[in-house]
Amino acid sequence: MNINLPHFNMKNLVKEAGSTISRVVQLTEEKLGTTERTEYDLHFQNLAERADVTKAWTEKLVKDTESVLIPNPQNRVEDYIFEKIDKSKPKRVSNLEHLALDMIEAGGDFGQDLPYGQALIKVGQAEQKLGQCEHDFIATSGICFTQPLRKFLEGEMKTISKERGILDSKRLDLDACKNRVKKARSMLGQQSAERDLRVAQAEFDRQSEITKLLLDGISTSQASHLRHLHAFIQTQVRYYKQCGDVMEQLQRELAKMQHPKPRLRINSEDVDGGPPSSVSMHSCDSDSVVGVALDSDNDIDKSLTNLLEDFNIEFDTTAISTVIFVTECSPVNEDYMYAKQGLMKGLVPRAFVEMLDEEHDVTL
Repeated sequence: MNINLPHFNMKNLVKEAGSTISRVVQLTEEKLGTTERTEYDLHFQNLAERADVTKAWTEKLVKDTESVLIPNPQNRVEDYIFEKIDKSKPKRVSNLEHLALDMIEAGGDFGQDLPYGQALIKVGQAEQKLGQCEHDFIATSGICFTQPLRKFLEGEMKTISKERGILDSKRLDLDACKNRVKKARSMLGQQSAERDLRVAQAEFDRQSEITKLLLDGISTSQASHLRHLHAFIQTQVRYYKQCGDVMEQLQRELAKMQHPKPRLRINSEDVDGGPPSSVSMHSCDSDSVVGVALDSDNDIDKSLTNLLEDFNIEFDTTAISTVIFVTECSPVNEDYMYAKQGLMKGLVPRAFVEMLDEEHDVTL
């Protein structure tokens, strides 16, 4: 039976082992400070430092972004495993979608014809839309931002790290050859050491140029990362706008379901029956008859008119006055009086009412 054994080049194997040993010896002597080492030029050091900073911050940005998109670390680990084994990610139901399903189910049990049940169902449907917007945002952000950055780390940065490692090995070989030249005593040994030094110097220079070119390419990569960042922001803006649209639509639908508030009719205009937030309204001791004086001869204070507009109250200064019952509020308020007209009640500005004499014949 023929067995195919791998072919080993013993000469290359011994040479590689010798190089490894010499590198270890050189590195040990450098750490002990017993020998000199070749320093990289300032430009190369700046490029290398920028590469290290870029790698560290890109890794952190990717990690932080994924934490924002997928807060659950277990889900992130699971997604990473599925990517490595080339399998599709499982479809998960988000917390928003869980809430939406429970709200819809609760609304059905409480009664779809009742206000609370209807509201729960509508809110649940809105939460479902928010959940779908969230899924789309996560997927799009991964495509336009995190995946390109991760590809950069796993591709270009790994290549740079590999070439820098080779350069460090060439530098150790070069320094080891320099030491052998210094220690060579015989003419034959010195010639051999100088030949090895020239070869090591050429290999070091060539590897140094290769590594510099790769390090210079980081500027181009960062320009690409800037485009990815803009795309991520556009995706985020679109996501929040979609969420805002969903919630505004939900507010409009819920507002239609609310019962109308009691309204007080003054000068043929409907005014909300509730008092301004800054005025307390309590029960009144007695009623008095007043007429709201708003004819064309009255001068209305401009500042008070603006205040009324803030409360969405509009008065027609040419309209005929309306007769209503008013009393003082308890405690007394300098600007408002408590008013009633039929089943409607509320606050009216004191400056817009005029007390009627008892001799006036009032019919409501």
